[in-house]
Amino acid sequence: MDIFKIIDSFQKIDGDALGRLEYATRRHFMNKVGTRLASVAVPTAFASIVNKAFAQSAGAVEVLNYALTLEYLEDEFYKAGNAAAGLIPATDKTIFTQIGKHETQHVAFLVKALGAKAIPKPTFDFRYNGAFSDVFTNYKTFVTVSSALEDTGVRAYKGQAGALMGDPQILEYALQVHSVEARHAAVVRRLAATVTGTAAMKGWITGKEGAVPAIYAGEDNMTQGGKDLKGLASKSDAAITEAFDEPLTKEAVLAIAGPFIKG
Repeated sequence: MDIFKIIDSFQKIDGDALGRLEYATRRHFMNKVGTRLASVAVPTAFASIVNKAFAQSAGAVEVLNYALTLEYLEDEFYKAGNAAAGLIPATDKTIFTQIGKHETQHVAFLVKALGAKAIPKPTFDFRYNGAFSDVFTNYKTFVTVSSALEDTGVRAYKGQAGALMGDPQILEYALQVHSVEARHAAVVRRLAATVTGTAAMKGWITGKEGAVPAIYAGEDNMTQGGKDLKGLASKSDAAITEAFDEPLTKEAVLAIAGPFIKG
C-alpha cells in the first residue's frame, strides 16, 4: 500500500487534502508512519484516518450526501448551460465556465470523500414544471435560475453548520465550499441585475427580495444574537438586512429544489 500515492490522488481532487489529513491526524498518524508502525497495520490506520477526516459520523454522511445532491444539481445545470450553443454571450462565458469548473470539483471531492456511501446522481429537469421552460435558450432565464441556485446553495450550507459541530473537519470543508458558493452568488446577482434590468439587485440580498420568494424567506430578519437591530447606527431596515445572511433548513431547500429533481 503506497500511502503517498493515495494522498497524491486526494490532492488531485482536493488541493487541501494533505492539510486536511494532517489536521485530522497530526498527533496520531504522521508520527506513527514516520517511526515504527508495522507495515501490515498501515492500511487499517490510513482507512481510519480517511474516515476521520472525511466522514466521521452518520450525521456527517447525511449532510455530505445532501450537499452532494445540490452540487450534482449545480454541476449538471452549468454543464448544460455552457454546452448550449448561443446561450451565453462571449462577454460572460468566462464567468460561467469558471463556476462550472468549481461545481465539478465540488462533486468530485464529495463523491471521493463519501466513497461507497455517495448517493448516485439524480435525474434533473431544469424547466421547473414549466416555469423555466426556456432556461437553455433564453439567457435572461438562465441567469435568473443561476442566481436562484447560488443563493439557495449559500443558505443551504449555512443551514447545516450546526449539524456539523461534532465533525470539525467536515464543518471546515463545508465552510470552504460555502464561501466559494457565496462568491458565485455575488457575481451572478450583479450579472442578473444587468441582464434582467433589475437595477436595485445587488451582490448581497436586500430584505426578502428575489425572483423566487421561497428562496429569500426570512432574509428580512432584523434580530441577530437576540438583539433587535432596527435603527442601529441610523441605518435603514434594508441596509441592516443586507449585512446579515440567514440559513435555510434542509426541508426548505429540498422543497425549493424538488421540482428540479425527477428521480
